[in-house]
This record gives sequence, C-alpha cells and structure tokens, in this order.
Amino acid sequence: MQPPGTYHRLRVKSNSRSPHHVNEEQLIKGCIRRDRIAQKYFYDTFSPKMYPLCCRYVKDPDDAEDVLVTSFTHILERIGQYRGEGSFEGWIKRAVINEALSFLRKKKNMYMTTQLDDVDTAMIPHHDNDTLEQEDLLRMIGELPPGYRAVFNMYAIDGFSHQEIAAQMNISENTSKSQLSRARVYLQKLLAAREPSTKQLRHDITSR
Repeated sequence: MQPPGTYHRLRVKSNSRSPHHVNEEQLIKGCIRRDRIAQKYFYDTFSPKMYPLCCRYVKDPDDAEDVLVTSFTHILERIGQYRGEGSFEGWIKRAVINEALSFLRKKKNMYMTTQLDDVDTAMIPHHDNDTLEQEDLLRMIGELPPGYRAVFNMYAIDGFSHQEIAAQMNISENTSKSQLSRARVYLQKLLAAREPSTKQLRHDITSR
C-alpha cells in the first residue's frame, strides 16, 4: 500500500485525468492483492468525488485533505470487507463520512457551540421560489457549527435516517432531530442576514 504522502501527490496530479470507466470487480481484486497500479487507479477514480464530501463535513481544507488521505488508507486496508451489497461508491462514501465524524470527535468539535433558543423562527423568511447556486449553499453549510453541519449533511444531503445518525454520532434520535431543526434555523438566519439580491434558497433545502 502506498503511504499517505503519496496520495496527496496523486490527488493533485490526477484530478483532471481520472479514468472514465472502472471494472469494479477487477479493481477490488487488485487492491486486495495490494497491487500499486490498482491502488493508484482506485485513488485517481474516487478521490476527486470524495474530497468535496470531506469539505462538507470538515471546514478547513487541510483537515479535509487529511480526512481524505486517512479514509482512503483505511478503505484500502479493509477493501476485502466489501461484499457487493449496495453500490461500491456508496460503500466508499460511508467510510469517508465515518472518518470525517471520527475526526470531529477527536477534535472534540462534534456538538453545538451556538444556542439558538432565542431565535424567533417566525421572523425568518422562507424563499420558496428562489434558487441558490450549489457553491453558495455549500458555503453556507460550511458556516454551520460543527454539530449542526454534521447532522444536516447526513440527513438532508447524504440520506441518513435519524436512527442511523444517532448510532453514528452516539446521540439519541431526538437529539438528531433537534440538531437538524437548529441547523435549518441557523441557515435561515444566515439567509435573513444576506443582501436582498443574494437571498436565494429553495424551500426544500431547509424543510426536508
């Protein structure tokens, strides 16, 4: 297996020329054999897709890259555990999310640092008919406190249930629901603070 430092270099060099087609079965077998060409092919194919995922959970780009490298190192160590149940990319995605959550826990940065009990949600406008560019939305999600951001990402974007979130984050389902609600309010508060020309958010983003 290649050392993490090599992965950093590969990501920089390979994003623009990632393979267009992957024979997953042969790729997995090659990685199980610790074939360096297969490992590089695996990294070149999936790291460009997973780095933005890391950035959604871990705000600092350098930390996000560390999460990416660590998660791919662990994935390659355990790739033989993939049993073909569900998509291979989905399995990789879950492993990367797990690593991001582990990073946040180690930083003691998982839970809320801001209380929103005093926010009057009735005073915060919804923007049912507007649209928000993906880049702007991701930037706003990045402004959420870490705990809100993790729950919002897991539920509203990555499709986890509250039961799954509770298990992953070692919290109750009610806490997960509460954090999601607070994340919605926080996003709406950010919208309310924006200039009128930039207040653009689809209602289904914050009301899923």
